[in-house]
Amino acid sequence: MPGYGPDERALFEDDATKLYEEVCEKGQIAASDYRIAEDGELRPAFDLLVEMGLLIFDSEQDGWAPEDPTSVQSRVVSPLSQEAAKLLSESSQWSSAFSNLSQSWRQAPQSSARGPFTYLRSVELINSVLDQLLAECEDELLTAQPEAGRDPRFLAKAALRDIVVLERGITMRTLYQHSARRSSVTHKYVAAVTARGAEVRTLDEFFKRMIVVDRRVAVIPNRDEVAVAVVVREPAVVAYLVDIFERSWERGRPFTNRDTSLLKDIAAEQRAMTMRMLIEGHSDPVSAKRLGVSPRTYAGYVADLKADYDAQTRFQLGYMMGRMGVSGQEQIEDDPAE
Repeated sequence: MPGYGPDERALFEDDATKLYEEVCEKGQIAASDYRIAEDGELRPAFDLLVEMGLLIFDSEQDGWAPEDPTSVQSRVVSPLSQEAAKLLSESSQWSSAFSNLSQSWRQAPQSSARGPFTYLRSVELINSVLDQLLAECEDELLTAQPEAGRDPRFLAKAALRDIVVLERGITMRTLYQHSARRSSVTHKYVAAVTARGAEVRTLDEFFKRMIVVDRRVAVIPNRDEVAVAVVVREPAVVAYLVDIFERSWERGRPFTNRDTSLLKDIAAEQRAMTMRMLIEGHSDPVSAKRLGVSPRTYAGYVADLKADYDAQTRFQLGYMMGRMGVSGQEQIEDDPAE
């Protein structure tokens, strides 16, 4: 059976699955069905199902009947799992082979001559340097990821990369904003890395993206330029960034904890931050970014506050909160309208 990649999986999850379900419901699909003709709309999905052995030709009925997917699944998934294991092993060996070179480079005069700050001015260069730094990582990896809605493809790649690091015995701690708990993609990533020893927490406050490797080098964004990052090797600055991370970490809530009281506290913290954004007069796009949510979700938070304070407009909401002495710093436990 040939190997299958992302393109085939996308076709399988969409058109091929729908076609298979239809065939199961009807018992078969006629060989003369125009949709699976050479130029038919379902021909690619049909070809994939036949190739995988999920549709078998029944000469007596002159049609294609469904086959039990259980046996087919093992033939498709097992080779992928074996290939993944080989790639992880090979990646680990390459990492070990490069570690000696990296140590030699750090001890060489030219490495320090470049200065404590290096500007990376493209996404490709940023990713390349990150891959290099993670390959050199020997002890600890600290990351802060403020945005929950990350590209699923990027997050899947990051999961594979981080798993390689964790399986080398590296400790890893990651901070997200509370809004990350709403992302199913992020939940899958967290499940994958925590199963291998990583720790993940969430925080209500806004923070910038940051990666710190072995407390000796940090990668941070260059102001608001998404495609520009700064590699920091100045020990005093790296120590300062680590201190900020540790303080935030202490206030964070464990991602894997689904206790009802904890989720209630997290909702209260997001509500309080929404209040602070309104009181400080930030625009909706800025406020949404600081909470790590979409503008539409943020508008929903504001609408909930209007309902709670019986306000028709934001001006009325601000007036009501001001009259009641609300600052957004309080511990909110009950409905303020009660």
